[in-house]
Amino acid sequence: MAENEKLHCSFCGVEKSPQVPLIAGSEGRICEACVKLAHQVVSSWGQKRKVQKMAPELRSPAAIKKHLDEYVIGQEAAKSTLAVAVFNHFLRLLNQGTQSFCGDLAGVELEKANVLMAGPSGTGKTLIVRSLARILGVPFASADATTLTQAGYVGDDVDSIIVRLLEAAGGDVEQAQWGIVYIDEVDKLAKRSGGGTAVRDISGEGVQQALLKLVEGTELRLPKAGRRREGGEEVSIDTRNILFIVGGAFPGLEELIGNRIRPQQTGIGFHTPPKTAAPSVSELMAALMPDDLNKFGLIPEFIGRFPIITFLQELDVEALVRILTEPRNALVKQYRQLFAYQSVTLDITDAAIRFVAEQAIERHTGARGLRAVLESALHDTMFNLPTTPGLRRCVLAVEQQGDKRELVVTNITDTVEAPAEATPACASLILEM
Repeated sequence: MAENEKLHCSFCGVEKSPQVPLIAGSEGRICEACVKLAHQVVSSWGQKRKVQKMAPELRSPAAIKKHLDEYVIGQEAAKSTLAVAVFNHFLRLLNQGTQSFCGDLAGVELEKANVLMAGPSGTGKTLIVRSLARILGVPFASADATTLTQAGYVGDDVDSIIVRLLEAAGGDVEQAQWGIVYIDEVDKLAKRSGGGTAVRDISGEGVQQALLKLVEGTELRLPKAGRRREGGEEVSIDTRNILFIVGGAFPGLEELIGNRIRPQQTGIGFHTPPKTAAPSVSELMAALMPDDLNKFGLIPEFIGRFPIITFLQELDVEALVRILTEPRNALVKQYRQLFAYQSVTLDITDAAIRFVAEQAIERHTGARGLRAVLESALHDTMFNLPTTPGLRRCVLAVEQQGDKRELVVTNITDTVEAPAEATPACASLILEM
């Protein structure tokens, strides 16, 4: 090599100088900056291989919502919100370790966005989250906020939620860190200790404070065997990548929203403003703001950990009729399958299905009340079904007797032809409206 020939980095072409030393190889040279860049690239390869091994198939928000439609009827706004939130969450995880080395995006780190769902009981909050976890194929754990207390008191502490998630992942820490956690009845954590009392609210505000670090992201030391014992082996799990979804009925929240958007009007005589129709519960919940949750009793720090807030609408008769018949695991299909196991066909008339939905509305139990009504109507038939010889078909219909309507089950055997209309036979149940 000639003495006047200058040495350059084989990658970026920078010239060798006292400030820029070069590492020589058999076929070329490399500078310090290119070494650092190469290290980042190779590290991202390992991270990508690790992510590809654990990651679920990333579906578009439209595809996620389409799959949710197979299990959950209605609640279009909530399903759309959750589909986008889940897509963005796993898009963030799939691209961990992938960095932009130029422009305004250099060094940008995406933060986790947890979800808070508000809606009356029986509107499908738990069903939506369970369906999401099933669609994505990730570990899922559900917990009830009413069982949680601050650490050191009788009851479950917040770490027990992650223990359940780890168990759902089969003890695989890496897989558990991609899971989804749903905490129900979070409205029961509203702070109740007020005034000058010194009593600790160990199952209210105290649990909210204990959950802050957990839902935001922290590293926990958990017993590998599920229960702490002296000398027991522990594992470390990072909650920064776990998606937390909380839900609750929040009874009375609509009144707080109504007072905010429609403050109480006062006036006398001709100055009294005309009264307008009160907005529905769904319209009020659509105007939900974080301040309303704060007035309800959730502390601001807890609300701030859940930047995505959505609500579920109350179910009407038409929605409950669709819930009974349309989803993949619809309740009517479940009972028909139960009867089919015993070689009996179960037919439920359209009028009976609508009557069941109306009964659930009257009981104010939402979709959860549908099974109770059907179970009561079919109880006697299911009790006698295995011991009734020749039974081939059962028909559940509605009979009108005076001012009462009743659900009636007609049993049809091999020796009795099917009547044109269902009439009372072996089993019947009267449900007064």
